[in-house]
Amino acid sequence: MDRINRMVLERPVVIFSRSSCCMCHTVKMLFREFGVNPVVHELDEIPRGQEIEQALSRLGRSPTVPAVFIGGELVGGINEVTSLHLNRSLTTCVKRIGAVESSRVAPRPSVCNPTEL
Repeated sequence: MDRINRMVLERPVVIFSRSSCCMCHTVKMLFREFGVNPVVHELDEIPRGQEIEQALSRLGRSPTVPAVFIGGELVGGINEVTSLHLNRSLTTCVKRIGAVESSRVAPRPSVCNPTEL
């Protein structure tokens, strides 16, 4: 558990992932679209990855990946991150902790208003 605590303080946003997990890929891409460059630990590619995954399980993560930490705090997985994104709290959260690299922020797609057509 101490190892995870140290790892999640490496950067403002830390993601524990598996390279073959499509939900993990989705979470990583979402943060990158916001201009966030998270530390990503691919548990199937690093030494002691299985041990870290077991520790994440003890934190109540099921499935264990993706596991997203923002500002050293466990936010959750795909469901929690998606919920934050949909209620527009995710951008506020990552901006508040200084995780957004302003030069990398992807432009927001414009919303088409049918009455303007």
